[in-house]
Amino acid sequence: MLSTIRNRMIVIGLMVLGSIYSLFPSNGTVRVRNAQGVMHDTVQRRVPIKYGLDLQGGMHLVLTLDTSMVKSTNFKEDVDKAVIVLRKRIDEFGVSEPLIQKVGTDQIIVELPGLDNPKRAMDVVESQASLEFRLTDKSGAFDAAIPLMDNELRRLGVKSTSGVAAAGKGVAALLNSDSGKKKGTDSAAKGDTTGARILGDLIRPAAELGIQPMPGEYAVTETAYPRVDSILMNVPEVKRLWPRGVQFFWSRAPISVGTQQVRLLYALADKSIVDGNMLTDATAQIDPLTQKRIVNFTLTRAGGRIFGAETGRHVGDFMAILLSGKVEGAPPVINSRIDQHGQIEMGNRSLAEANDLALTLKAGALPVPLKVIEDFQVGASLGADSIKDGITAGIVGSLLVIIIMIGYYRFAGVLAVAALALYVLFTLAGLASIGATLTLPGLAGLVLSIGIAVDANVLIFERIREELIAGRSVRLAVEEGFKHAMNAIIDSNVSTVLTALFLFQFGTGPVKGFAVTLIMGIAASMVTAVFVTKTFFLMWLDRRPNATTLSI
Repeated sequence: MLSTIRNRMIVIGLMVLGSIYSLFPSNGTVRVRNAQGVMHDTVQRRVPIKYGLDLQGGMHLVLTLDTSMVKSTNFKEDVDKAVIVLRKRIDEFGVSEPLIQKVGTDQIIVELPGLDNPKRAMDVVESQASLEFRLTDKSGAFDAAIPLMDNELRRLGVKSTSGVAAAGKGVAALLNSDSGKKKGTDSAAKGDTTGARILGDLIRPAAELGIQPMPGEYAVTETAYPRVDSILMNVPEVKRLWPRGVQFFWSRAPISVGTQQVRLLYALADKSIVDGNMLTDATAQIDPLTQKRIVNFTLTRAGGRIFGAETGRHVGDFMAILLSGKVEGAPPVINSRIDQHGQIEMGNRSLAEANDLALTLKAGALPVPLKVIEDFQVGASLGADSIKDGITAGIVGSLLVIIIMIGYYRFAGVLAVAALALYVLFTLAGLASIGATLTLPGLAGLVLSIGIAVDANVLIFERIREELIAGRSVRLAVEEGFKHAMNAIIDSNVSTVLTALFLFQFGTGPVKGFAVTLIMGIAASMVTAVFVTKTFFLMWLDRRPNATTLSI
């Protein structure tokens, strides 16, 4: 089929047309989430070659497991799971060509090119997004436990500050060894169980502040919240007095009661009805009746059975929704049995926050909380400068190659340069066809491969020279030159491809980009140097069948 010049020109023409087509932007159908949080198909403009973080700007994060909050027993497995969860979240988030990879044994690199809302992305990445449903405690056991806790605190020498004096100073300040030495507290330091209340003054049933009565709900002023949290959650002697079967959780944010800010504290069952591991889907919507943001969720079949049985057994009770250890909104009353489908009311939070919650719930909770140890943003202007410098480097490199090839090989060099123009077209089209992301190292690989592209031509031209010196005719010398140079061409290119494959397999993101561009460039150079350049020679020989010399 390729034995005639006409057929060869048809193949080259088809390759050129296909390359040009692949490099033009086109419309494509993608799945996106609308304002109501529903996924649907939409037509978007497809960009043939996407730019990486260093070329179009974006966000770079380095994360590690926050073992100060949860002690990890299987560090490697937790990091691997975190990478999977982050990839699911960011895919749903809609960032084009993100980079998420593990570095070493305890760090994860996240690169988000073209990101226009860094804070929102960081919230999605760091969010623990654990989901639990727990019943509020209606036994009132905490009311009976508060005096016992106060007794224990007085025995430890903790003073009543009538609210907030020690707020935010931590447990060390609360357990001040000198607190029992001041007037009125000597008896407390000696273990006297009488005296002023501590938690009893700071924690009040929410109903006393005019909040709608609910079992297991208590109120703490926002200024006293740090102190109460330190005592209740961090003092072992107090934690031992927690009522059996009860755990305490705070509301996500304070509420306004009159002129003061109040944080709500909930006494909840120590076991959840179901958790996020049983969740299969979550979508954000706007409630058509209340116009508030909600997140609809769907549980697995097994989760639906458990949820249905428990909610059916507790109709009339209140159920708190825990997100990442915080109570989300006011616990709703269970009016009827709830099976596989339910909803989370988001209150006054925005639809974007509801969407982020839905996608993080759907992706799953992180095995261990993550913390950001390094973050920076790459500006679009820096990316534009990188593109400009990369193009300049490519032009300068190409000009040097053209001058050397034409100056040294003369007419044959002209044919090689003509093939080189097609080489650049084929390389860029190949990158576009596989959806590659072009990075700054990728640009370096492209410039490098321009020089490699003429390497095969150099081998062929030197072999043709040898054949001409040996007395072969021009046509035979060209045929023999291409034939006998193939072994050396294949050997050098295969060696380079193997090296690039190792770089791709074991390198990080920028190195991978360099390797992909290099491999694509070598594939294109094989086509142009061997097939296209030979076609140009055959066309020249066809016009000069009696040629006796060749400028090479």
